[in-house]
Amino acid sequence: MQEGLFGNSETRGSDYFAARDDAPLAARMRPRSLDEVAGQSHLLSEGKPLRRLIEGSGAASVVLYGPPGTGKTTIASLVAQTTGRHFVALSALSAGVKEVREVIAEARRGLARGEKTVLFIDEVHRFSKTQQDALLAAVENRTVLLVAATTENPSFSVVAPLLSRSLLLQLEPLGDADIRTVIERALVSERGLKGTVSLDDDARDQLILLAGGDARRALTYLEVAAETAGEGGTVTLDTVRQSVNRAVIRYDRDGDQHYDVVSAFIKSIRGSDVDAALHYLARMIEAGEDPRFIARRLVIHAAEDIGMADPSALQVAMAAAQAVQFIGMPEGRLPLAQATIHLATAPKSASVVTAITRAQGDVRAGAAGPVPAHLRDGHYEGAAKLGHAVGYLYPHDDPRGVVAQRYIPEGLDEAVYYEPSEHGNEKRIGEYIGRLRRMVRGR
Repeated sequence: MQEGLFGNSETRGSDYFAARDDAPLAARMRPRSLDEVAGQSHLLSEGKPLRRLIEGSGAASVVLYGPPGTGKTTIASLVAQTTGRHFVALSALSAGVKEVREVIAEARRGLARGEKTVLFIDEVHRFSKTQQDALLAAVENRTVLLVAATTENPSFSVVAPLLSRSLLLQLEPLGDADIRTVIERALVSERGLKGTVSLDDDARDQLILLAGGDARRALTYLEVAAETAGEGGTVTLDTVRQSVNRAVIRYDRDGDQHYDVVSAFIKSIRGSDVDAALHYLARMIEAGEDPRFIARRLVIHAAEDIGMADPSALQVAMAAAQAVQFIGMPEGRLPLAQATIHLATAPKSASVVTAITRAQGDVRAGAAGPVPAHLRDGHYEGAAKLGHAVGYLYPHDDPRGVVAQRYIPEGLDEAVYYEPSEHGNEKRIGEYIGRLRRMVRGR
């Protein structure tokens, strides 16, 4: 069974988690006790709220947040099996407010009979705000014990009142040792492959790598490789490669993965780690991210984190953006990669963003005096009578190309917004900008 895919909108009892003999290996191998759960020790150790919940002594509703294959549905199944409470699972894909209210009404009747209800909602982020709001009173009054699971950041996908009434528990991707345990157990278990195939060490390592911390993915790949090897056969590295031609990238263009990966991409460029930057670029490309979005981030970064330290960075980023628009994908990956390499290896300076931020800060604080009269527009009849453009000194008339003249409004004589760094082209600018300011301001 896959998380978030339900046949009916409502399923009662632990039968929801029952796996037929012909079910996928990942469903058959779902842990049936705490001892079989791999990973999540930070949540399942003695005394932790999640362990108390599974053991039947926990009273607080929980929102389980984590990537696929980390045990969210497993934890719900253990709650269903061990608490002895009436268990109801609702489909976030097909249940509406009506179904939610019916479950709550029945839970109230159950309480009158001394029966407590556990309500499991997988992929709760798919519930609308109205559907989530319908749960609030029942969760607050403990009419139901809610176990909600989501792969998306609850801060963005679950309404704040529901979060405030629940414990938010974050599950982590499984470690390599945990995935190894899951694979080894599946090879020999009567619910699994029953020892019908063997597994080479290299193949095991490759499965662990491809799993990416996702137990379900590891078991799915193992099952396909075992079918390729055949009963009595050996799963080798070549078998795995034949069965699984590429790793599946965990990336959602509308959720937190989108923001996490692009954040790592930009921070790697800023940190001048060209290899890390290319890695995150590859992840975005392989996941089908809009190349125009990537190009826009590169253009922003070129000005924000490189700026005048290497003015050509913005030109390269703009050229990459235009190239992607012109040639499309997959070839557009090349100018994106070239721009990424250029920006990651360029000298860095935040002076541009610092300068404009300081200037905007003064303006927002009210330090925005009148434009000096000699700088105002003089290209209309009557401007001279108003004193506009009168006395303006044309810098090109001076052999130095610079004249002493007021440009900045009154009250900002000491303003210094742009301060070049010592990196790249800005080192040269820094050698004369102080002298330039003194000349302009007549000091």
